Amino acid sequence: MKIVVVGAGEVGRFLCQTLSESGHDVIVIESSGTTAQEVDEAADVRVLEGNGASAELLKDAGVGECDFFLAMTSDDRTNLISSSLAKALGARVTIARIHDQTYSDNSHVNYQLHFGIDFLINPEALSAVALAKAIRHPGRVAVENFARGEIEVQQVRVSPKSKYVGKRFGEMRLGQGVYIGLLQREGQIEIPTPDLVLQAGDLATLFGRTDMVNEIRQKMEPASQTDLVRVVLFGGSETTIALVRLLKNPRFKIRVMESDAKLCQQLAERFPHVTVIHGSATSLRLMEEEQIGSADYFVACTKDDENNIMTCLQARKLGASHVQLVINKPDYEEVLDELKNTLGVELAVAPRTATVQEVMRYISRESSQELVELPDNSGKILEVRVADHSPMVGKAIRNMPSGVVVVVLMHKFQAKLPAADDVILAGDRLVVIVREDKVKELLNMLT
Repeated sequence: MKIVVVGAGEVGRFLCQTLSESGHDVIVIESSGTTAQEVDEAADVRVLEGNGASAELLKDAGVGECDFFLAMTSDDRTNLISSSLAKALGARVTIARIHDQTYSDNSHVNYQLHFGIDFLINPEALSAVALAKAIRHPGRVAVENFARGEIEVQQVRVSPKSKYVGKRFGEMRLGQGVYIGLLQREGQIEIPTPDLVLQAGDLATLFGRTDMVNEIRQKMEPASQTDLVRVVLFGGSETTIALVRLLKNPRFKIRVMESDAKLCQQLAERFPHVTVIHGSATSLRLMEEEQIGSADYFVACTKDDENNIMTCLQARKLGASHVQLVINKPDYEEVLDELKNTLGVELAVAPRTATVQEVMRYISRESSQELVELPDNSGKILEVRVADHSPMVGKAIRNMPSGVVVVVLMHKFQAKLPAADDVILAGDRLVVIVREDKVKELLNMLT
C-alpha cells in the first residue's frame, strides 16, 4: 500500500521503519532538513523536506492516490490541518496524532468530523488505557482498549437472591448500555443465547457504561460490597488526566502528586473527586507522609523517565502492592522487560510503541483479528471489519446469529456499546464474542 507520513520525530520515524519493513511504499514529509536527511539514510523510504500542512507539498507527495495518510508530528494543529487537506485532496484514510484532550471532547464540536479525519490517535490516552486495564481488571478478559476505555468490564457472581436467577436471557431487561457477554458455569465458558437460563453461582462478565454496569451488578449480587482500590498517580501529565477519566468508578480512590502548584489547582478544579497533593514523589519524606506503602497501585506518569523509575522502586520498597510506569525515551524501551522482571515493576507502557501498534491495527490487510481465545476452545473474541459486500450491511445488530454477541461497535467517528437497533454500515469494526462453531459463519457474513 502507498502510505504518506508527515513528521519524522520519534513516533514518525519508528512508524516509517515498521511500515517499510512490512513491505509498504512509504513517503515521508519532514520540516527539519537534518532529520529528513537522517531518515533518508536510515530507512528505505522516500523523503520530502517541507511543511506537511502545505497543500502544494501534499499534492507533490501524491496524497490523492495514497491508501493511508498519517500525520504524526508533535504539533496537534499541524496534524489536524494536514490530515484535513489530505482528505480533501483524495487520501483514502487519514489518521492524525493528537495530544491535547480538547480535540477528543465532542461536547461542543466533533473535531474529527469537522476536519474530516478518519481516526484520531492520542499516545497518552492509549498508554492510559493499558494502565487502566491492569488496574480495573487484572488477569481478566477485557475489551476496553478496543473502545478507548469507554466500555467498563466487570465480573460478578450471581447471587441466589438475584431477581434474574431462573430467567432466560431473552426475557431479561437489563436496559440499554449493558450486556452479559460471557458466562462461566462450573468451569465451562458459555456465550449467552436467548434460551440460556441464568443460574445462581454463574460468573457473569458485564460489558457496558460504568453507571449501568454498577446498577446491574447490584441486582445480580445484592449483598456485594465493592472493595475500594487506592491509586496514587505521580505527575499531572496528559496520561494522568486520561487515566483519571478511565478510573471514574467510585470504587477507585485516587490521589495525584504534582510539584507544579498551578497544575495542582487546575487538576483539583477539573476533578473534584480526586485528592491532589502539591509535592513530588521523588521526596521520600512526602511518600512516607502520604503512606504510599498502603496504596494498591502506584503509577508514575511524568515525562521524566528517571523519576518514574526511581519513584516506582521507592513505592515498591515502601510496600505499594502494584507499581506501574510510563517510559517516554525510545532508548529505555529496550529495558522494559528487565524492569518488570528484576525491579518489581509490573507494567511499563511506552506511548510511542502504543501509537505504532494502534496504527498498524488500522492499516492491517486482515479483515478480522483474533483478540482473545476463550478457554476450552469454547469461542473467541474477534475484531472484524465489515466488508462493503457483506449481507449484514444495512441490517440491525439484532439480526446477528445466535451464539454471537457484539460488545463494541466502532463507527467511523465513534466506539460504543451497540443497541439492538443499531445498523451495521460498510467499514464498521465490530468486536464480537462468538462460539467456536459460529466463527466461520460469522466471518462469511461480515467479510
